[in-house]
Amino acid sequence: MPLITGRSTVFKTPWFDIVAKQTDGGDAPYYSLRMRDYVSVIAFTPRQEILLVRQYRPAVERYTLELPSGLVEEDETPEQTARRELEEETGYRSDGMELLGVLLPDTGRLANRLWCYFAAMVTPSNGCHNPEPGIEPVLIHRTALLDLIAKGEFNHALNLGVLALGLAKRGPELFGVG
Repeated sequence: MPLITGRSTVFKTPWFDIVAKQTDGGDAPYYSLRMRDYVSVIAFTPRQEILLVRQYRPAVERYTLELPSGLVEEDETPEQTARRELEEETGYRSDGMELLGVLLPDTGRLANRLWCYFAAMVTPSNGCHNPEPGIEPVLIHRTALLDLIAKGEFNHALNLGVLALGLAKRGPELFGVG
């Protein structure tokens, strides 16, 4: 197994750093991206609707459907971020956040983690919800999610990983089947 013998940050932005890593087995450096961890939340209302968000993503130049998600701030725990992002993006809050697990988003390039949470029985926040600009909350019945996935309308790979983890932990009833 190659060992990392040195590392240096070769490019830095507010969003990510590019890190060059030297290994004992090669001359050329290996490059990876270092960025903050992020969270995603599978959240259901008492009416068995899953909360999604629709937003324009410049990287892929189109609107996407996604789970409520966001970057972990330096002064927050992942659970605090999950609660904040759920409320900011959807206008709903949860009294109970269950950690489903932690995923590695891309072991070939990224050096961060994806914290995956489940929130059942979310309720509208007290007060007036001011949605983040460009983010539209979307509520669909839990049984409709598999259809959106099959049609390619919900195709964010990391979010599909979160749903797979939820399925592994909670079983087919996560999607209202089984």
